[in-house]
Amino acid sequence: MMTRKNSDTYSLPSIILHWLMALVVVAVYAAIELREFWPKGSEPRAALKHWHFMLGLSVFGLVWLRILARLIWSAPARLKEPRWRNLTAKTTHFALYVLMIGMPIAGWIILSAEGRSIPFFGLELPPLTAPNDALAEEIEDLHGLGGTIGYWLIGLHAAASLFHHYILKDRILFRMRHASSPHPA
Repeated sequence: MMTRKNSDTYSLPSIILHWLMALVVVAVYAAIELREFWPKGSEPRAALKHWHFMLGLSVFGLVWLRILARLIWSAPARLKEPRWRNLTAKTTHFALYVLMIGMPIAGWIILSAEGRSIPFFGLELPPLTAPNDALAEEIEDLHGLGGTIGYWLIGLHAAASLFHHYILKDRILFRMRHASSPHPA
């Protein structure tokens, strides 16, 4: 691992990837939720689903870049906190990574099992399985459950950041800001 001069923040690549992924994940959720405003078979609904697929696969690619960045640049030292808070943070982060890897794979399997193309910004990715309606339904149910769990985990992650910032008044929120960004002492 490479060390950085300012070890109380994440590396710039890690910070950029964190916020880029946050935006892409919000777009993934927005695309699938907003499709409900249009009738089935309509062009806007199909376009939003198409974007949901492509952005979901983007999350899959970005998560591997985040993992690589974490292997190259060390994370800031852990705060001295009660064990339960450190365990909760580790568990939440692990679950978020599982979802950022598992949800796109599940979506890819669903499209494959439905016999549909897997679009990715002008490319068509190969199917992961042969058409299989039963498998598609089963994975679709798990994908939906994962989406709901994702809402809760993202909410918990954001709430914990705000709790640290406003209640504990520690500097944990500033770890995801570039060291040259102005922030209060």
